[in-house]
Amino acid sequence: MRWFTLSWQAVAAILLCILAGLLGPMTQPEMKALANPAVTIAYPFLNTKGLIFDLILGAAAVSMLRIPPLAAVAALAIGAHVAAWLLLTGIVGFEGSAHAPYYLLLAAAWLLAWRCVTILSELKPANRAANALLRLVIPFIFGVWILIVWEAVVRGAGIPFILLPPPSAIGVRIANSLPILAADVNQTIFKSVIAGYVIGCGAGFLTAILADRVAFLGRGLLPIGNMVSALPIVGVAPIMVMWFGFGWESKAAVVAIMTFFPMLVNTVTGLAASGHMERDLMRTYASDYTQTLLKLRLPAAAPFIFNALKINSTLALIGAIVAEFFGTPVVGMGFRISTEVGRMNIDMVWAEIAVAALIGSVFYGLIALAERAATFWHPSVRGG
Repeated sequence: MRWFTLSWQAVAAILLCILAGLLGPMTQPEMKALANPAVTIAYPFLNTKGLIFDLILGAAAVSMLRIPPLAAVAALAIGAHVAAWLLLTGIVGFEGSAHAPYYLLLAAAWLLAWRCVTILSELKPANRAANALLRLVIPFIFGVWILIVWEAVVRGAGIPFILLPPPSAIGVRIANSLPILAADVNQTIFKSVIAGYVIGCGAGFLTAILADRVAFLGRGLLPIGNMVSALPIVGVAPIMVMWFGFGWESKAAVVAIMTFFPMLVNTVTGLAASGHMERDLMRTYASDYTQTLLKLRLPAAAPFIFNALKINSTLALIGAIVAEFFGTPVVGMGFRISTEVGRMNIDMVWAEIAVAALIGSVFYGLIALAERAATFWHPSVRGG
């Protein structure tokens, strides 16, 4: 045992491979070919079945050797992902024919990827660049395996693409619909979302400053704000369309309403976050309200403000897309989703969803980077 370090993921992957081998055929065509050896029947994994077993078993065994962590990661990554690629390419054209060994081998490859991510999570590189790269690689592998399992299960089980298209079909639709998607993104994101986001967050921030300065507003506005923030978007959107028309302006108004109160509440809470000792110190320096606000209270409120900005980055996108369901020009992500659902073009719906998710993630990430740069002193950023 001196040369080995046991891993339950690797051991489980080996056991799943053994069980898959004992169960026999991976697909229905393979079972027919074995039952009628005199008849030539094409079936998936004809030349790759043994290689899939070798990759999984070899990677699992190598990962349990006492070798450098990066070597184990390389073996696991190659074994898991090449085996998964062979499983995915082999089932194409034979959708709905998979048997239990197919899913067992898929689970074994997934366990190897799990072990790979576990080893990466335990690494503590001293280099900041390596540490930043590690923070990207781990969620990337996790996300890739969500897509792999999705693709493998949909094709293996023969789920109709009209109910749940595989990621590959969604990717093809995105590649073939780039002009349409670009026009929808321009209408929804660059017009409705950005305008409404800036107006809503800016108005919420300024109102919070005013409510902090005027006690009457602070006590009277916040309860109303909490009530208005609970209004359903499906009720607000049609009213905004009636007021501002079918253009992007009505969608921006919906986004502004949705983002106003989270910014208001978070900013007011953040302005009260500075301690009494710090405020007393500012008074001893004869600081007026503006000086105290700029030098003490706003910096203390910065984490709360950025928290509102991050929350609003997702609310704005959701609000604009839902608002487009209630009347819009013949362009926009919400319009496209509602229209293509009626046409049963589900792959186009998923393409719009994927693009919206990607843009929302990028938007959120940019705000998070700005937060790290602006609040570098905060314990949550510097690890204190």
